[in-house]
Amino acid sequence: MGIITRTLAALAVASTMAAAPPSSPQALTWKECGDGMDCAKLTVPIDWNRPDGPTTKVDLARLPARDPSRRLGSLVVNTGAGSTIQPVRTMPAVVSELTTWFDVILIDPRGLGDKDSPTSVECPIAGPGLTGLVLRQDEKSWRAHARARAAADASCREAMGAAYTGLTSWQVAHDIEALRAALGEDRLRYLGNSYGTVFGQAYMELFPAKVGRMVLDGVADHTQPSLERWLTHNALTEERQLRRFRDWCEAGCALGDDDAIEVFDDLLARARRAPLPAGKRTVNEREFLVAVQGSLAPPIWPKLAAALREAADGDASKLAALLPEPPPRSPGYPMGALLCHDFMPRVPAYRAFLAIESRLRAAAPRIGWVQGRFQIARCLGMGKDPAYPPHPLRAEGVPPVLIAIGDHDDNTPNLAAEHMAVQLPNARVIRHGDGHAAYLMQGVRALGDTCLRRHVHDYLTEGTLPPRQARCPGDLMARIPRG
Repeated sequence: MGIITRTLAALAVASTMAAAPPSSPQALTWKECGDGMDCAKLTVPIDWNRPDGPTTKVDLARLPARDPSRRLGSLVVNTGAGSTIQPVRTMPAVVSELTTWFDVILIDPRGLGDKDSPTSVECPIAGPGLTGLVLRQDEKSWRAHARARAAADASCREAMGAAYTGLTSWQVAHDIEALRAALGEDRLRYLGNSYGTVFGQAYMELFPAKVGRMVLDGVADHTQPSLERWLTHNALTEERQLRRFRDWCEAGCALGDDDAIEVFDDLLARARRAPLPAGKRTVNEREFLVAVQGSLAPPIWPKLAAALREAADGDASKLAALLPEPPPRSPGYPMGALLCHDFMPRVPAYRAFLAIESRLRAAAPRIGWVQGRFQIARCLGMGKDPAYPPHPLRAEGVPPVLIAIGDHDDNTPNLAAEHMAVQLPNARVIRHGDGHAAYLMQGVRALGDTCLRRHVHDYLTEGTLPPRQARCPGDLMARIPRG
């Protein structure tokens, strides 16, 4: 890991030092595009190190402020992995309340875009499933997964052409800066969720003087250069998530008076001895781990509790139903390549990973260690270029940023979010009892003026920060059915 860490650090310095010179703001042409949105395209260089070189386009959408007389300006939003525009069309409530004060500007990362948009690229070959390295743990399967992932990546490279070289958050942060200038805003107001927080971290580092108010919710930590430590944060958070599931169940779930971890341990031991009967099929040890690991997001807890109950009683059919479907044969998308270029431009070889995995098993022996294989599966077989690898955050002079961290977030591990937050001395952290994408999902559930949403809105509209050590309850958690 030492060689890998030093290599990533060197690449990081090279990437962050080469900031592109500013360019003249471009005029955006907005056109009505349905669902209360106006759409436009932002033309950007494929490589901001060559601002006069070939260009590509980025999809934008605008939800205008409801009352122009109360409008405070523009708020740029990215909701995370995948397109931002398409899910907002489906679930406008994730951001619609923000139009009380702002023109909400949605930006999609390169290679993604609105439905039927020519900027959205389909890669002819979809990547292999992320659970494959857990289900098949031998070296032969490792190599087969790498070949399948490499083929999918090659198909993306071919589909995108020269634009593929722009798939890093370093480039996307420059796109956001070009958008800020095009909107005529002196400073950027930004709300980033999940992967959108990676773009926010890059922007803070590259353009600290242009940061106005920034909310990062569900932080994907791009500041940890050690891959092993990053995987350990994932593993420890997942191990803790199992305990939180147990704590939730103690207040009432399908397991009754049984301790959820004791049931887990017993079923795992039974599956190691012989596959669990599940109707016309069985569930082996590795399938059991995949089914549980994939069900630790709080909204799935009622199904997980019911599945564990029936498995303990002799029928693992519901556990089998929690296993992911085989990966689709439909086209893939470039978001996976972007993630790998940002987080894992270099993946350890099989033997080196086994050494890492042994330490993950020691740190998180029940379920957390599975995260190592799950995360590595994203990028095994990918090419190493382009790359914007993780590195400590260098964002001097950035004004206070609001960071939301959820106790029940195992999608973007809360331990990793804490690691990023402490590198911003002026940041204000609001901890809450919900999981991933809490701000957005509270809007979808129409929960009204919750503690978390009130703090976010007060900050964005007035610059008012929550008190230090502020904490909000789990407003979504309280609505998870226990039956």
